[in-house]
This record gives sequence, structure tokens and C-alpha cells, in this order.
Amino acid sequence: MKQISSRFSIAVHILSLIATIPTECTGDFIAGSVNTNPVIIRKIIGMLKKAGLVEVRAGIGGTSLCKDTDKITLLDVYRAVEVIENGELFNFHNHPNPNCTVGRNIESALRAEMRDAQTAMEQRLSNVSLQQLIANFK
Repeated sequence: MKQISSRFSIAVHILSLIATIPTECTGDFIAGSVNTNPVIIRKIIGMLKKAGLVEVRAGIGGTSLCKDTDKITLLDVYRAVEVIENGELFNFHNHPNPNCTVGRNIESALRAEMRDAQTAMEQRLSNVSLQQLIANFK
């Protein structure tokens, strides 16, 4: 199993910055706060824009939220930045041995558990707004 991409946490960081200090949110400022390359920030902002979560002002620069922070859930962000492949959080290893009892049955035995775990995680993310998360900042 692969880790979920860091794009999710970076996207939440970006949106939190835009929500809390919007006048400072140039690409360079955001990259400095995240401590990553501005190219990565631009790519993730592009994904957030495509999902309808942010608006980017050309020329003068700057980014703003398209929705109020109480209307943006962590699930919205998770889906916007495509952190999983083909909608599946968990992947199976390729070509287990069909001559082995475990190899032959592992995927069918484990798939429902993995789907339930993903559903539970997505449900949890859908219940947390950006506003709730920001309220935890000290």
C-alpha cells in the first residue's frame, strides 16, 4: 500500500493560508510557508481551481477562496487534489500466486474491509470543514 500523497496536506495548508491571511497569498509566500518549490504550489493551486475551491487573479497575482470556509470540507480538498488512484485508497499487489490458498483468496477476502475503511475515512473528512480545522490553530 502506498501512502496518501502529501498533496492533500499541502492543499489544506494553502487553503488555510488563503483563509487566514489572504492579502499575503502570493505563490512565493505560500511556497515559503509550506517550505516547498513554487512549482508544486502552482500545480496544487491549479487542482484547487479546477475543483472550484479557489480563484486565481492573473496579472496582479493572489488567490482567493470561492466558498466560505464552513462550506469547504476536508473531503472536498481530498478529492480536488486526486490523492488516490482510480478512486481506490488501497491497492492490491499484482499477481499473487493462484496455486496458494492465501494468494488465491486474499483480494476477495480483504476488498470489503478496505472499502469500508476508505468509506469511514471519507465520511470523517466530510464532517470537518476548513473553518473547524482553522479554529484549532493557536
